[in-house]
Amino acid sequence: MKTIHRTPPLAAQAIALAGLILLGSCGDDPSGPQAIDGPTPLSFFVTSIGGGERGGDYGGLAGADEFCTRLASSAGAGSRTWRAHLSTADEDARNRIGIGPWYNAVGVMVARDLDELHTEGIPLAGPPLILDENGQPVPLREHDIPTGTRADGTWFEGRTCRDWTSNAETEIAQVGHSDNFSPAGRDSRWNSTHESLSCSQEGLAARLGAGRIYCFAIR
Repeated sequence: MKTIHRTPPLAAQAIALAGLILLGSCGDDPSGPQAIDGPTPLSFFVTSIGGGERGGDYGGLAGADEFCTRLASSAGAGSRTWRAHLSTADEDARNRIGIGPWYNAVGVMVARDLDELHTEGIPLAGPPLILDENGQPVPLREHDIPTGTRADGTWFEGRTCRDWTSNAETEIAQVGHSDNFSPAGRDSRWNSTHESLSCSQEGLAARLGAGRIYCFAIR
């Protein structure tokens, strides 16, 4: 079982979420997601909002990175360098998000390094580890998170909303799940579970999405 050590409270909600994670873990195995003693800087979150009517058009990687930075700034973490976990034909998501470790908004480590992040993945069962910049979990109706990647964090050809510049009905995105809900026996994976219906806002929403994206601090 995973061991979670108590982190100092950041807010009332942080206390509640950290408590849930603590109660759901036992033993002394130091492996896997955990918090450390003392405050940790926010370095991973899923955006609290999507791109709205722009759907999967984030303005390319530069626009998606700016989106992450803007929301991180609203949460007091704007001094860090933020990158969206999105792949394109020219760049794999895993090569643009730093080397870890990464911590969520309540100070819990979600992954130590790139290998753990893309091999073991972020655990989706139990208390949520994937939180937005404010420490809130993603509602089920918005759990599809566009990535354009395969499970190993590399480019998924033809599933990137034209490298995140299109909201066309003829384009699609590969999405991951922010939770372990998956119908029809499909395995849920945080970064690569299935394709979207299209890259429009309606197409992203059709299979329980809202165009939220994952953001990582690289330093």
